[in-house]
Parts: sequence; C-alpha cells; structure tokens
Amino acid sequence: MPKPTKGPRLGGGPAHERLLLANLAAALFTHKSIKTTETKAKRMRPLTERLITFAKRGDLHARRRVLAVIGDKAVVHELFTEIAPLMAEREGGYTRITKLGFRKGDNAPMVQIELVLEPVAPKKKAAPKSSAKAEAPAAAAPAEDEVVETPAEDAAETEEAPVEETETVETSEPIAEEEPAEAPAEDDKK
Repeated sequence: MPKPTKGPRLGGGPAHERLLLANLAAALFTHKSIKTTETKAKRMRPLTERLITFAKRGDLHARRRVLAVIGDKAVVHELFTEIAPLMAEREGGYTRITKLGFRKGDNAPMVQIELVLEPVAPKKKAAPKSSAKAEAPAAAAPAEDEVVETPAEDAAETEEAPVEETETVETSEPIAEEEPAEAPAEDDKK
C-alpha cells in the first residue's frame, strides 16, 4: 500500500482523499485518459498501478480487493475483462503522465494521465550478452600472456644464478621416479 503522506491532504481529510483518488481511478479506467492536476495524478498513479496488478491476477480475491476501493461494479468488470488482458505482458508502468501546461484560472499545473495500452516489445534474451562476455576474455587472454612472458624472461636472465641454485636443491632427490621402478619388482616376487 502506498505510504500516506504527511501534511495537508488533497481533499481535506484522509477519507476524502481516499474517495477522491478512487473516483479519479474509476474515471481513468472508464475513459482510458483523464486531465487533472499534477499533484492528483502523481498521488493517483500508485493506486491505479496496484489496482491493475490485482486485475492481472484475475481471481475472486483480487476482484473483491478492487471492489473495496472502487465501488462501481461496471468499472471493475471493465478493468478485469478489457484492461487487464491488454496489460498481461507488461511488468509495470501501466500509466503515463504528460504535462499540459498551467490552468488559466488558478495557474495550477495540469497533466494528462492515461493508460499505456500499446503492446510490449519482447525483451532480448541474456544469451547475446553472455557470448559477448565470453569473447572478450578470450581476446584479452593472449594479450595478457604475452605481457606476462616478457617480464618473466627478463627477470630470469638477470637472476639466473640464484634461481638455478634453488632449483638444484629441490630437484636433487628424484624420489617420484624411483618408486614406479620398484613397484614392478615387488609384483615379480609374488
């Protein structure tokens, strides 16, 4: 549920604001587009989005939840039978607010809020992104190997003596090579 705002309400009290927004939402579902003030449209948007989400579910409980907000059964029926199937593929953003300018009488900013009924273009799969990521490391890997080899060769040429001494100490006992030779000899005894 949208968080209640602090400070002055749109119509005077919280109950009046709730009824005002419900009536605006019913008018939006009936006419598909309405002209109102910017503040009312911004406050109405979360309510209408939630009601459309309930209508997309389409079960009895969702219908009763919408009827609790909008008392007109004809509007709720239109929401569930006409609007919800058009919004089935859309994952959010069911309304669009377009600024119109200022009202002549009191200079209030006016907007047009409408339902987005255009079909949704299917999103591209994530597979092309993963193949592009696989190609990038493959291309970068040879370049990294070449860079790593040249400093290693330069370091080996400058410090040949200390590297060879440590290698001779480690490789002086070839134990691993002698053990396989002894194993067949034990098999011959049996």
